[in-house]
Amino acid sequence: MLFRSAGAQVRVEAPDDLTARVRPSALRRAVSNLVMNAAVHGERVEVVARRLPSGGVEIAVDDDGPGIPAAQYEDAFKAFNRLDEARNQNIKGVGLGLAIARDVARGHGREGLLDHSPLGGLRAAIWRPA
Repeated sequence: MLFRSAGAQVRVEAPDDLTARVRPSALRRAVSNLVMNAAVHGERVEVVARRLPSGGVEIAVDDDGPGIPAAQYEDAFKAFNRLDEARNQNIKGVGLGLAIARDVARGHGREGLLDHSPLGGLRAAIWRPA
């Protein structure tokens, strides 16, 4: 997988019985973008898919990288937007990964959000309420 070439250790956790109605290739692209972004900026990446207590589903991607200040979360979703130098050591990206992930999430009736990760970096999540 591409994110392994970024050098990050990636752990994936999902219950065997978790199902959702999705467009597989679109969701694969969104999650792949989130994981690749995390792998470029962190050394450890955790991907967790789970059913929410409300009955919805969430896929969260956490990294231990430098993170993004909360005030810049919305800007991070803008196409072609690259944030501060701490998150931009990678000169390959053009700032589309998070924008594509959010677009795919919204196309599935879901939302994309950013938050502080328990690993110390950024959490990017796609979720859908019940």
